[in-house]
Amino acid sequence: MNDKLVFLGLLYFVQGIPYGLQSSLLPVYLRGAGHSLTRIGFTKILYFPWVLKVLWAPLVDRLGTKRRWLVWTVSGLALTCLLSAALAPEAHIWGVAGTLLAMNTLASVQDIAVDGAAVGLLKGRGELGLGNTAQVVGYKAGSVFAGGGLLAVIDVAGWGWMFMLLTFVYAGVALFVWGAPVLDDEGVRGQLADGSRRGGQGAEIIRPWKVWRKLLAVPGTPWTVLYVLTYKLGEQGAVTMFPLFLLDHHMTARELSFWNGVVAMGFSICGSSLGGLLLSQFSIGALMRRVFVLRTISMVFQSSLLTVLEPSPIMKGMGVLSMSIQHFLGGLITTLTFTTMMHCTQRAEESIQATHYSFLATLEVLGKLMFSAFAGVLVDWFGFQVAFLFFLTLSAGTALHVWTATFTGALREHQIKEQPK
Repeated sequence: MNDKLVFLGLLYFVQGIPYGLQSSLLPVYLRGAGHSLTRIGFTKILYFPWVLKVLWAPLVDRLGTKRRWLVWTVSGLALTCLLSAALAPEAHIWGVAGTLLAMNTLASVQDIAVDGAAVGLLKGRGELGLGNTAQVVGYKAGSVFAGGGLLAVIDVAGWGWMFMLLTFVYAGVALFVWGAPVLDDEGVRGQLADGSRRGGQGAEIIRPWKVWRKLLAVPGTPWTVLYVLTYKLGEQGAVTMFPLFLLDHHMTARELSFWNGVVAMGFSICGSSLGGLLLSQFSIGALMRRVFVLRTISMVFQSSLLTVLEPSPIMKGMGVLSMSIQHFLGGLITTLTFTTMMHCTQRAEESIQATHYSFLATLEVLGKLMFSAFAGVLVDWFGFQVAFLFFLTLSAGTALHVWTATFTGALREHQIKEQPK
């Protein structure tokens, strides 16, 4: 089991690096250069390959091996970082945007392959909880490394050396995956071989709508689709905009990179880790019902801070506390969500499991991406206070949706089946 966790955690770590670069480093850089919140929000378009990955997920499911897909995508990320090291963001902003787009494309394909391997590797509720914890914690650790750690030293090391470091990181991971014994597991190899031998299903690669019909027919999929599209809407708006509020009124860019990029994300990792431990003791439904209510309460607290515009040590401390609580609960919810998604995927037939999970993960990204892209527009048009009232309303609506499901919907089934013995 430890080999599986190390393998998954490392791959999700390098997968989180492009997100950290774009979500934490790029907004602070652009805001410091005087760009509007609307323009910063629209940089989320660079995440678009994550929305499209469901289109090529059947190819990853049926062509080649997971090891081969992982080695090629991670090696591609190393080459992309090597190219980025030669670019100066001040003079080649479109070139930087292009390399980030390429990194998101390669990371999205890598995600399909590693998710497919995880579905085959993880068995039972205990392994699912720990495996999804490794997924979420690894991804967020990569995000902290890129968006917090590298942001803090970029003034000293420079843009080029930062991407040279990332080149060596990706190259090392590619070599690790090439020789990783965990992918020699008979269950994973059997699933890959079985998928490659199903000649009658080859036409489904050309006619993907047949695969999509199968995806939607998997029990629990309709509810899960609605849930993953909406569960982060209010939180995502607050997570994107509140740090920029602090940057405008209470913190410098360096302070924000530390408190939001490192400390708050550290709380997020703690929340994700706690989620894996709690899943071994309690049902998913019972946990989600309580955590979503706590998240709504935390957003009420954060929204109240928007009325204070004068800089002060107390306000700075309250802002850090608010971000830390928000990230802790967000990390906990993310682990519970990805475990719910994997539970749903394991009901699908083996030949479409990686595609099914990628389908749900794509919708999860789409829900966050579409809203966070327009969060800056809402703030520019209506101000922080009105926008955060809307974010709070969305968060409360999601809590109600989850609460209802634990008694009458899909999460009630999880509660009944997963009571600890």
